[in-house]
Amino acid sequence: MNKPLQQTWDLHTFFSGGSESPEYETFLTETEQLISEFQQQISQAGEGTESVKASELEAIVTKLQSITARIHHALSFAECLLAQDQSDKKAGRHLGRLHAMNAAYSSELTRLDAKLTKIPDELWGKMLEAEPFRGIAFPLSERREQALEKLPPEQEALLNDLAVDGYHGWGEAYGTAVSKTKIPFEENGETKLLSVGQAHNKMHSPDREVRQRVFAAWEEAWGNQADYCADALNRLGGFRLQVYKHRKWDSVLKEPLQMNRMTEQTFQTMWDVIEQGKPVFVSYLERKAKLLGLEKLAWYDVEAPIGGQGGHGVSFDEAAEIIVNQFREFSPKLADFAVRTFEERWIEAEDRAGKRPGGFCTGFPLSGQTRIFMTYTGTMDNVSTLAHELGHAFHQHVMDDMPQLAQQYAMNVAETASTFAEHLVFNALIKAAPTKEQKIALLDDKINRSIAYFMNIHARIIFELSFYEERRNGLVSVERLNELMVEAQKKAFHNSLTEYHPHFWASKLHFYATDVPFYNFPYTFGYLFSTGIYAQALKEGQGFDERYIALLRDTGSMTVENLAQKHLGVNLGQPDFWKNGVDLAAQDVAEFLELTK
Repeated sequence: MNKPLQQTWDLHTFFSGGSESPEYETFLTETEQLISEFQQQISQAGEGTESVKASELEAIVTKLQSITARIHHALSFAECLLAQDQSDKKAGRHLGRLHAMNAAYSSELTRLDAKLTKIPDELWGKMLEAEPFRGIAFPLSERREQALEKLPPEQEALLNDLAVDGYHGWGEAYGTAVSKTKIPFEENGETKLLSVGQAHNKMHSPDREVRQRVFAAWEEAWGNQADYCADALNRLGGFRLQVYKHRKWDSVLKEPLQMNRMTEQTFQTMWDVIEQGKPVFVSYLERKAKLLGLEKLAWYDVEAPIGGQGGHGVSFDEAAEIIVNQFREFSPKLADFAVRTFEERWIEAEDRAGKRPGGFCTGFPLSGQTRIFMTYTGTMDNVSTLAHELGHAFHQHVMDDMPQLAQQYAMNVAETASTFAEHLVFNALIKAAPTKEQKIALLDDKINRSIAYFMNIHARIIFELSFYEERRNGLVSVERLNELMVEAQKKAFHNSLTEYHPHFWASKLHFYATDVPFYNFPYTFGYLFSTGIYAQALKEGQGFDERYIALLRDTGSMTVENLAQKHLGVNLGQPDFWKNGVDLAAQDVAEFLELTK
């Protein structure tokens, strides 16, 4: 690779001029025109019979896939602009325009779905056996089946329209609150106003006094924003509950499970197995407390590095080299793709003020490219995040030649590719660690991921379920939200910490995402599912990468249960597969406990 690597991404490839780009403005206008044409197409389809003909459906699907790709492309650009500079108000306006555009488009899709339900089953089956429908038979049938469980198309269209300034508007209002949030932190005699992302990175400091101070400032800052955040959370929850009530959906999990193409049995089995396996992870937390000279850990100690080899001081260039080398051990295709992302500046990693917190990977389907966003400060956690997002990017890359509808994979399998990439990097680093101290530090970092997926995310699930139960009876106050959050954290962590994070519900962007309700559990699914895939890769050795790519290419074309059965030969509704994954994670704890006696 060319060195030194640049840590700012190139967005000019898509549209020059950023949020002021005339080219982007033209692209948005043209997309709006295509949606208007699509509306006419839907209105005329099946006229007189309401049953769409194969020739009509072919033309509709062609335009549908084009518009879907264009909206995704445009949204990715606006989101990247806003992520790199939260003060970019023009980018925010573009995002608002796109939400309105997407609502209009979704309304037309709702009308299309209703027409699909009118096609006789026998005719529908024959249509899907022929091109161009064969490769997108699953997502088309999925739309048809789900339409039967929703409101009449006119009412669903009204919901989409009202959601722009209501549902999505509250999500955007939260984003505004985050962009204005600054965390004061004194360092070297000077008080700095840190962005949310910068402050979050400081909570991984090896110095407990630093962690304590930044956590106290963090809690205070989010306490100051809590009223705004509670307004947003209550309105988002209330909107969803009203929609579910009118659709006669009893469970708040129905929509997220449907979106993730998994059954409630799979969901419940996974969490039951995790809960049964938690005692060994509590043992890890207890041992870590002793190593840090503490009786018990506080919330801000859980991810603290151990010893002098905690991963600080890894340069961006070094991280890139580590990742590419470990990827190459598994798959030259994966490694070569990663090299391309670094050399062609697909990654925004610079540590500077004004950026949004967290990390993400987003696709630009019209260019066959992706972009990765994060804030890199040299920790092993950052290295892991970088590997994680590159896993997402590779997943999209191997599907670029497929029909747009067949590329619409769910979040849980998206998180499979990303966490699999983490496994490749960290397991190899642990195995090759030259000293006992380095191995302990790396094991600690890896086990922290299990803690995050099994305990931290479990706390989020428990909190959200409790929140929705109380939200049915009215608005939930800031004080009660804090109580629910702490109760959930205590339950998920088996009361193993001395101090918890009451305002976590306010600080976590995931609770305010309007595209995916219950945004959090897919991460845990992805982690354990990828663990099973990794175990299979170790068993089969060289050549498994082609099977892995085949699995990724199927992620938009079947349920997760069928995906697992086809490519791994396992039943996700039974505990065995999940237990194997938890047991593999527990082996890391056993090794850690042995090395730290």
